[in-house]
Amino acid sequence: MRKRFLSFLLPAVAAAFFWNCTDELAPAENETKQIIPVVSEASFIYVDNNGNTYLINTSGFVSNLNGELVGAADFQNGIIYDSSMNIIAQGVDFMALDHVDPTIIMSTAWVFTADKNYVIYPSGVVTDAAGNIVGNITFILDPATGTNTSIGTITDLSGVPLFENVDVSQLTTYEANVTVPPGSSASFIPTSSQVGPGPGPIPTSSSIDNPFSSAEQPYSSAKSSSSAKSSSSAKSSSSAKSSSSAAPQGCPNIKTKGGASGSGWATRYWDCCKPSCSWSENAGGNPTKQCTNKGKTPNTNWGDGSVCSGGPQMTCTSQIPFTIDGCDEMAFAFAAVPAANGGSCGKCFQLTFTGEGHYNSTNANTRKLKGKKLIIMATNIGGDVAQGQFDIMIPGGGVGMFNGCSSMGWGSQGEQYGGLLSDCEKEHNYNAGKMASCLTEKCNKSFSNDSEAKQGCLFLATWMHAAGNPEHNYVEVECPDVLKQRY
Repeated sequence: MRKRFLSFLLPAVAAAFFWNCTDELAPAENETKQIIPVVSEASFIYVDNNGNTYLINTSGFVSNLNGELVGAADFQNGIIYDSSMNIIAQGVDFMALDHVDPTIIMSTAWVFTADKNYVIYPSGVVTDAAGNIVGNITFILDPATGTNTSIGTITDLSGVPLFENVDVSQLTTYEANVTVPPGSSASFIPTSSQVGPGPGPIPTSSSIDNPFSSAEQPYSSAKSSSSAKSSSSAKSSSSAKSSSSAAPQGCPNIKTKGGASGSGWATRYWDCCKPSCSWSENAGGNPTKQCTNKGKTPNTNWGDGSVCSGGPQMTCTSQIPFTIDGCDEMAFAFAAVPAANGGSCGKCFQLTFTGEGHYNSTNANTRKLKGKKLIIMATNIGGDVAQGQFDIMIPGGGVGMFNGCSSMGWGSQGEQYGGLLSDCEKEHNYNAGKMASCLTEKCNKSFSNDSEAKQGCLFLATWMHAAGNPEHNYVEVECPDVLKQRY
């Protein structure tokens, strides 16, 4: 399949379609045949004032109908950008847009569009877009040659004709995309827990805690996105000094760059999905690690799909947060950054925690973080990740919308957004003094069969003092070797 990050492809319209003569099968004389884009991931459809159609997946990637990646969406502020960060549209209520579900293609096949997309396999099996077998196609035999022609009749499972004279030679041929396990529903139906009034971020892999504690719950009683610190308060890149920050004994020397800087906050997630930066084209030819075998075996088949869409590749558990000996006040991790930024794969940032919690959630735990530094390396993006926000990869931090962890053999992963710490907050009425011990117990239980993932989970309980959504100041830095070795 023609593929960049996502395969947004438009089926070719047949030069002529021949329909059964019954009233049920024949379209009205002046009816225009419906075209349903073939996408590999649930996507919103946006049509601008000039009639240009854009497909926007829930990670914020924007493609045209030819499958070309053309920009990114900022769900937080209702903006669609092109690849040069020029605004295509603003004030977009994404959740008011129509959406299209994935078309699952298990092996080389044709796609026939009528009332919906039908996948036709050379074996004669016909499925619907969700991968369910709905019928068969019987090709017309050419009496002169004794071989099948390219024209056939599609019947349902009981043999009733659905469409006659379907010429597969006029249809677009697709390679396998296998976006979800066969037989499962791929429908994307937003719920009230995913969307607030008006434009807002769509939760994917990022962490959203309970709104009554250390939360960043943008759809309930937490502050709205308009009340978050604006980018105008962040230091511009021109004001960032190119120098070396003082490193405690045992810590690597961290050198700042003249790149992005400002203020923001840290969230957490671990969805097990293949990171965006494991797609070579997204990473500028320098992809981050991807793994098979429950995240333990590195694999360099960069074109393979994600476990979250039926493929074999997932996040490597070696990319858990970590510390190094003799460097107690500095730690290292990988993170997702805003999809709207683009081109961030492999970039590093130093987060210096302020001791404050986001959305009025300052407590003893966030205060213990004051002055600590977390050096992160970008390996993923999130359409719901805001400017200044870094979504830290922490096992047990919440699986988000795309849960690829079901095959890991782990125990409970806690709240979908916020993970095990969010469970602790509810269980202990948000008593900060009980968070670390509660989270430690849950990490030990949930990851009893995976010592590496457990170590990553315990990082939140120990080095981060079980602090939810701590605020920080950030600056782009040169990546230290300890992160590049695990990237």
